[in-house]
Amino acid sequence: MKLYDSNIDIFLQPGEFYFAEAPCCIRTLLGSCVAITAWHPRLKIGGMCHYMLPKRKRPGLQLNGKYAEEAMQMFEQQAHDYNTRLKEYQIKLFGGSNMFIHSTGKPQQINVARDNVAFAHKLLAQYGLEFTAMDLGHHGHRNIVFDLSTGDVWVKHSGLTER
Repeated sequence: MKLYDSNIDIFLQPGEFYFAEAPCCIRTLLGSCVAITAWHPRLKIGGMCHYMLPKRKRPGLQLNGKYAEEAMQMFEQQAHDYNTRLKEYQIKLFGGSNMFIHSTGKPQQINVARDNVAFAHKLLAQYGLEFTAMDLGHHGHRNIVFDLSTGDVWVKHSGLTER
């Protein structure tokens, strides 16, 4: 049974970005990565990114959704292309699970997820944006479904089993 009413169903792989008009649903599966959704309630347009890392060490020729910093630039460009401002959108954050547990059952010292979550908050502050919902951190992965017709985002958690 589908929770949403859309014939257009997009699945984002890690590092991908998608922006469209309703009716459309965008889905992804997150672990330590973070998804940012942006939805314009009046125009029923929006998008999602599935970023893997905060930013690149060296700049590239094209924007790449693999990096949070560049994904936000892609959101800003899409908002501009639709003659809107990013501040008009509802922003939601998801993911950032710690997917790596030592045999001791304790999280690793190097924590990509923690860095991704911290950078998401930093980016929103930098752009002057506030989030309307978030589901960040913990362990395990999340299935995300974002419906552009309503702005609703459904999250299904699947936890890691500790050894």
